[in-house]
Amino acid sequence: MKSRNLIIIVLVILAIAPQVLPTFQITLLNYIGLYALVVLGLVLLTGVGGMTSFGQAAFVGLGAYSSAYLTTTEQLPSWLAWSAGSPWVGLLIGLLLTAAVALFLGALTLKLSGHYLPLGTIAWGISLYYLFGTMSSMGGYTGISGLPSLSLFGVLLDKGEKIYYLIWAILMVAVWITSNLLNSREGRAIRALKGGQLMAESMGVNTFRSKMVIFLISALFAAISGWLYAHTQRFVNPTPFGLSMGIDYLFMALVGGVGSVWGALLGAGILTMLKQWLQDWLPLVMGGNGQYEAIVLGLLIIFMMQRSPGGIWPLLVKLAPASWRNQNHIKITSSAAELPRRDLPQKGKLILEACNVTRRFGGLVANNQMNLKLHAGEVLALIGPNGAGKSTMFNQLSAVDTPSDGEILFLNQSLKGKSSRQVAHMGMSRTFQHVKLLATMTVLENVALGAHLRGNKGIISSALHIEREEEQRLLQEAQYQLERVGLGEHLYTEAGSLSLGQQRILEIARALCADPCVLLLDEPAAGLRHKEKQALAELLKKLRQEGLAILLVEHDMDFVMNLADRIVVMEFGEKIAEGLPEEVQSNPAVLEAYLGGAE
Repeated sequence: MKSRNLIIIVLVILAIAPQVLPTFQITLLNYIGLYALVVLGLVLLTGVGGMTSFGQAAFVGLGAYSSAYLTTTEQLPSWLAWSAGSPWVGLLIGLLLTAAVALFLGALTLKLSGHYLPLGTIAWGISLYYLFGTMSSMGGYTGISGLPSLSLFGVLLDKGEKIYYLIWAILMVAVWITSNLLNSREGRAIRALKGGQLMAESMGVNTFRSKMVIFLISALFAAISGWLYAHTQRFVNPTPFGLSMGIDYLFMALVGGVGSVWGALLGAGILTMLKQWLQDWLPLVMGGNGQYEAIVLGLLIIFMMQRSPGGIWPLLVKLAPASWRNQNHIKITSSAAELPRRDLPQKGKLILEACNVTRRFGGLVANNQMNLKLHAGEVLALIGPNGAGKSTMFNQLSAVDTPSDGEILFLNQSLKGKSSRQVAHMGMSRTFQHVKLLATMTVLENVALGAHLRGNKGIISSALHIEREEEQRLLQEAQYQLERVGLGEHLYTEAGSLSLGQQRILEIARALCADPCVLLLDEPAAGLRHKEKQALAELLKKLRQEGLAILLVEHDMDFVMNLADRIVVMEFGEKIAEGLPEEVQSNPAVLEAYLGGAE
């Protein structure tokens, strides 16, 4: 059975459920659908983007209260009178209000890192909760009653089994949108947020924009859930929109699988049903009344997090046949047009220049008055003993770091004030001393991230699945670069399962995917076997012939001496020698500082 057929079977079961299940079970399914919609946003925000939020319940409240106010207030302000109290207009206004609040709060909190981000979400979540309770126009803590039932195409959705179809239809659309988004150019940028922001910025990804996108989407999903909740209950008060419910949503995501789209549905279903079952049975076992279910539920979640920190859905996926899992791989068509390529500068033209670059870290001078030049069609090696300041210089050349004094010119433009993302768009690409890749993504997807700056389709195109032509072009380019470096047989292998040497080769393929005119390689031969080094040297020679300028930091002297056109030697942050390989090899200062002393 194909996974697509399994999904169809599940949809058929959901469609006939209201016809065969009692009213109470339908009510539970409605709550599961409402909760899953919120949790789906948390999968994007927390599971994929790596940003923990305790404030999603507040966004649910914004959606609920916006429509409640609009549909129950007798004298609406003149600028809202045109709405005639329509719940559908309430949805629109709730989404607009939620979007405005989310953009404001995101601008304030998404720049925080570590434990400050979740603390920030707790702060504004509590603030919005108390705002709902203290505003007399919103009914205070008593709440607002008498909300109208929804009506769709003349059908009044006044019963649970009727609004059930709307809840689950919206949820399935949200699942489809989220799945489309994650399997796209924008989705790769979003998935790079968790543990790969420095790398993503160097590949041309605007990581703050990606954070804002998923923060906004998760808030809008929550607002839609709140709107549905309000018109299902026909009553709202602040209680369901407090911090405790925000924690419950996170628990649902953790139980189902915080990084899995379908885990959102699974987690919402399991926690909702389990909580109901515990509420029914624990008083009979324990005797008396009390919130025993909260205690037991907490212990069960702790146990599950110890045994399966990734949640239940990833466990189910592992049990599924391999053929099902492989069906998610995007097939590459050879008919897609090639991506346009930049014209490389004329061979011998000065491309990159460091002029008296000094970098201080407090009282430590890591680089002192460093000068170097890199020309088109040239391989320049930067060598020196450990602690010589090579990596610091490398980071300044790629705009990851900024010189304290001096200037770096790339294509006759100063890099002062420019980010690594901007420099990547100008035509500079790099690898890293410590390999930076997304271990759970395929090799193909990792390399396609390098082509991010060569695409222009945005979030809406990705969510609606109408950017397939560009996506095919990006993936085809990634496949070409992988075949070029000898990793063509590993397209759908998880990048984390490659050897260290293969991961370094993957980084080079990813850098080439950006179509650069300057390639900065940080210890590219580290971890490679002899034949792999030979293949890498041949590739770099070919790139040099094509006109690419290559700067590499390397410790393997045989590799450097047989490849580099010129060599710059550093010691204690300063340049002590520069010249042809044979000149550097015989330089007394180099022999003393780096090669073990002159004979």
